[in-house]
Amino acid sequence: MGFSGHLVFARSERPLREAPLFDSTDPELNDDVYEWPPRPGGWQTLQLDHGIWEEEDLPDLVEWTGAPACVADICDSSVALVTALDTTGRRWQAWLNLDNAAALLLEEPEDVDDMSLWMATPEFDDAIRHKRAELDAEVPTDAEGALAWASAAGVPATAQQSRIEELLRSQETFAEELFDALLDGLGFPEAAQPSPQP
Repeated sequence: MGFSGHLVFARSERPLREAPLFDSTDPELNDDVYEWPPRPGGWQTLQLDHGIWEEEDLPDLVEWTGAPACVADICDSSVALVTALDTTGRRWQAWLNLDNAAALLLEEPEDVDDMSLWMATPEFDDAIRHKRAELDAEVPTDAEGALAWASAAGVPATAQQSRIEELLRSQETFAEELFDALLDGLGFPEAAQPSPQP
């Protein structure tokens, strides 16, 4: 069983756990918050179990830190939806592990009674390929958004769009590792030690 929850990435001189948006969190849930090794420049990553982070928390975090931030919504370590926001309100999103994302996003036909039987058909394979192609077509735009967001975060513009597209199309066992690799690829300073395994 993999990790399901959120990875929150932002810059602050204070610990991200001190952000006001966590004040209303059930104190028992604070045991489900893990700090990854920080990156130079005040960049921090929090790993939060499900039930702590809400979609509307991202604008509040950007306002509190005064810097761009992003969050990866991870399902069973197999797929992640990254949502990022800069201080002007500009947002971008990208899926990580596109094969798994395609399977997750695929809508079950109304005339299918047993999903497991449908998954063994050529029609299912065609539907997966079609959904994967749709996601792949969005990768260049997603990569542009990621680069613009990193630039707004003050990261030196050394990343190549082709490298970011390659990362967005790559497949890893753990989506958490792919998220970390994406941050590295965008040019954020690397943590002194590797991120913890899920």
